[in-house]
Amino acid sequence: MIEKLLKKINAQKTGERDLIARAFDFAKKAHEGQRREDGEPYITHPVAVAGILADLKLDGPAIAACLMHDVLEDTKITEEEMEKEFGKEVTFLVKGVTKLAGLTYQEEPGIKAKQNLKAQSLRKMFFAMAEDIRVILIKLADRYHNMSTLRTCSPEKRKRISLETLEIYAPIAERLGMGQIKGDLEDMAFAHAYPEEYKLLLSKIKDKYADRQNYLEKVKPIVMKNLSENKIKVLDAHARAKHYYSLYKKLQKVSDLDRIHDLVALRIILPDISSCYEALGIIHKNYKPLPGLIKDYLAMPKLNGYRSIHATVFAEEGRILEIQLRTPEMHEHAENGIAAHWSYSESNKNKLHTADIKEAQWIAQLKNWLKASDNQELYQSLRTNFFNDRVFVLTPKGEVKDLPEGSTPLDFAYAVHTDLGHSTKGAKVNGRMVSFDYQLKNGQIVEIIKGKVKKPSRDWLGLVKSSEARRRIQSWFNANPKSS
Repeated sequence: MIEKLLKKINAQKTGERDLIARAFDFAKKAHEGQRREDGEPYITHPVAVAGILADLKLDGPAIAACLMHDVLEDTKITEEEMEKEFGKEVTFLVKGVTKLAGLTYQEEPGIKAKQNLKAQSLRKMFFAMAEDIRVILIKLADRYHNMSTLRTCSPEKRKRISLETLEIYAPIAERLGMGQIKGDLEDMAFAHAYPEEYKLLLSKIKDKYADRQNYLEKVKPIVMKNLSENKIKVLDAHARAKHYYSLYKKLQKVSDLDRIHDLVALRIILPDISSCYEALGIIHKNYKPLPGLIKDYLAMPKLNGYRSIHATVFAEEGRILEIQLRTPEMHEHAENGIAAHWSYSESNKNKLHTADIKEAQWIAQLKNWLKASDNQELYQSLRTNFFNDRVFVLTPKGEVKDLPEGSTPLDFAYAVHTDLGHSTKGAKVNGRMVSFDYQLKNGQIVEIIKGKVKKPSRDWLGLVKSSEARRRIQSWFNANPKSS
């Protein structure tokens, strides 16, 4: 069992291989006699999870911690014993993904007690994640394997775990840029969380997917020939089918399936950035682009580090096709997100942590926000403020502000500075005056017109989307009770 895992570890890293082998022996002995719901020996689960991290090229301490991630929770092994055997680093990672076991709430029985315990466990995990990003990578890999074996659980448990996956873990993967894991988690959870909607979607799109796949296979050689004739080197080209849950969410906003142009996209991998732009020029020379549907995430990457060019064009037979252009490095980052940093930093792995990684700087905001939130509002506020769909907008100086979807100019103003929010008199979006209830969209430039005095309105509480803006407005009225 361990041999297959060790084959994924560089043979020259004997220290890491020895550490992983010791962790396996330790975990196997600790879990001896325990079985999973499908009857398999329990050790098969941590080994499978560790294999996911090894594929992501994480370091030895992370993989060792992964092998032992359930030891403190499910066995008699103590933190002291683990630290004596494996040191503080590995033990910290294990503790970061261990639930708060054994806590009781005598005055809060039943469902409320369980919610409180779950909220505290999440809070604990997020604080550990803010100190070391590997904590959440272990947890995501753990959740991924649990979702892949979920069919052995009861329907009630499947639904509960799947909803939590959709609301918390898949959005975390997205914010960390881990597109493949995010999409797979959502699709595995979708089937259990919303089984009727899942079946209905599949019945609607089966023929559509097949039709667009067939069309793309006809168009791909033509696009490749156009690029080759213009001496554009293509490293790889393949179809990318939209994940089911992503499509389901998009259909909630755009009810007509024919209006979704990226059901199947053509993804082209090119040697460098200049080749991406040259290829875009050739594609637009041969195919008319759809106005407003050219997305340049090279010039303006997403906040999770995603970079690519998306060009939607009228291709052969006048049909609409999305073409994505990116380099190999961009492709690895799009698939594996923050985990790709370990691949890029072979000689510096152990020094990587959250504060050093731009794509994870939102975690520091999350940590500060958690300090001011109680357990009862944790789930709802997490979804609203951190894990819902996001929009990113710009200040007039080009600084990016990351806001919840549905945010208004008031949310933006308070995200810039509390005093600016309190003093907001008006707002411009892309140079045009807008109302305070205007919903911001990705890439817009927002300018706040500042008044001479600070005078929020109570009406603003119903206009802002973010809890942070709402809290700051409410704090103003708490400090100024006579204000209208």
